[in-house]
Amino acid sequence: MMGYYRIEQIKMPLDHKVDDLYKLVKTIYGLEPNTEIRIIKKSVDARKKEAIKIVYSVDVLMAASSNKKLSKLTYQEEIPSYEPKGPIKIPEKRPVVIGAGPAGLFAALILAEQGAKPILLERGRAVDERIKDVETYFKTGKLDVESNIQFGEGGAGTYSDGKINTGVKDKFYRMDKILDTFIEAGAPEEIRYVNKPHIGTDYLIKVVENIRLKIIALGGEVHFSRKMTELVIENGAVIGVRDQLGNLIATNHVVLAIGHSARDTFQRLIIDKIPMEKKAFAIGLRIEHPQEMISKKQYGLGYHHPNLPVADYKLTYRTGEGRAVYTFCMCPGGFVVNSASEIGHVVCNGMSNFKRDEINANSALLVNVLPEDFGGNDLLAGVHFQRKWEKKAFEIAGSNYSLPVQKLDDFINNRITTAFGAVKPNIKGQYTMADLNQALPDFVAEALKEGIQAFGKKIKDFDRKDAVLTGVETRTSSPIRILRDEAYMSSVKGLYPCGEGAGYAGGIMSAALDGMKVAESILNDKI
Repeated sequence: MMGYYRIEQIKMPLDHKVDDLYKLVKTIYGLEPNTEIRIIKKSVDARKKEAIKIVYSVDVLMAASSNKKLSKLTYQEEIPSYEPKGPIKIPEKRPVVIGAGPAGLFAALILAEQGAKPILLERGRAVDERIKDVETYFKTGKLDVESNIQFGEGGAGTYSDGKINTGVKDKFYRMDKILDTFIEAGAPEEIRYVNKPHIGTDYLIKVVENIRLKIIALGGEVHFSRKMTELVIENGAVIGVRDQLGNLIATNHVVLAIGHSARDTFQRLIIDKIPMEKKAFAIGLRIEHPQEMISKKQYGLGYHHPNLPVADYKLTYRTGEGRAVYTFCMCPGGFVVNSASEIGHVVCNGMSNFKRDEINANSALLVNVLPEDFGGNDLLAGVHFQRKWEKKAFEIAGSNYSLPVQKLDDFINNRITTAFGAVKPNIKGQYTMADLNQALPDFVAEALKEGIQAFGKKIKDFDRKDAVLTGVETRTSSPIRILRDEAYMSSVKGLYPCGEGAGYAGGIMSAALDGMKVAESILNDKI
């Protein structure tokens, strides 16, 4: 029986080839030349910038051995793989999945693989059409409220850096399944083992399309421009959904993977009396620096070596008032993106392509916002709070769907920028110079100013005067949580709130994991 020995903490010099790694392992452990070795993890140790190391963990794939050196390592008797938790029971009526982001796609995929033939409804358009709508918006400011950065095949994550790292622990190999699926659909092989893996928007566009085609090949259906407008509930249980065309789809299982920007759907759920609660989130700005500056700070003079990934950072700070300030969704070598989805509002995000080869690095700079900050008893108070500042950003940029931008020193001193320094905005969409203090609550603006100064002590020149700020970043997570039990079900029987929009995930990987868990719960259900 084939199994594996895992060898960890193998440190290689920066200037090495993968074959050098394999030769070293085989020499140290006395392995045959044809022994198969698989890289499990690859990371960078840059603590000593004059002697950067690439650190590997590998699996040696072979039958159990009497080799004395190998016997000191743990042997896994079989190579693990994902299997849905059983027993599996296919629902009599086809499950309906609402939303084609990572949570919805993976819920539908698992259901389809088990023969449940799900029906997936997505309010936006298929990714090839969505690309055209987004490019039109970038060039002209003409916004399609149903096909944009937030809505459409792949969800908001399609226009991001495609980060798939997560702190979520899962002992059922679901993450392996997700990575295998992405790679099978066209993602780079290296996402399986590199530290902080990312796919990039350029790859994601094809990846999500291929996952959709697989769902269809397995008997599922995927319908675009088909927003769910009503949950049909009888005696406390779902019996169907109605779409924007008036069609009624009978079902006993509905996966609500609607994303964090489906505000009209949140409003409909209140009408349908679906239990929800307000939750904390964060708002702030995007900051841009030259990527070369960040890479030099993180790696030293050897930053351009081809064995080094494009450098990133992650920073946190707590203000004197106790506010958390932190960087989020850092996009090395990327763009700031105009991500509006509503008329009369603008919002920004960040994205990178796989090579991360744009001139600027950008990251969200965020301040935590609590329910008491936006006040009110309305379940959608957080949405109203987001909209308020998105509308302000729209207005201060001239009400033409430009993003407001500002140099850091002008933001600190509350004045409108009149000229950029060495750092020029790298933005997808139009932008206008403005004073971003007017598009943020005072407590957020002041916390950001304090936090940026603190970050300048952690990464030299992070607080450089000509760093470029763009506003506003408000869609960091859902402002509500749709309540569910340990079986992932709402108190309305057969309704499964899922993913980031429901308040249970924070990125592509965690949303996909949540979608898989919900699918398994449906397959184990007695309905």
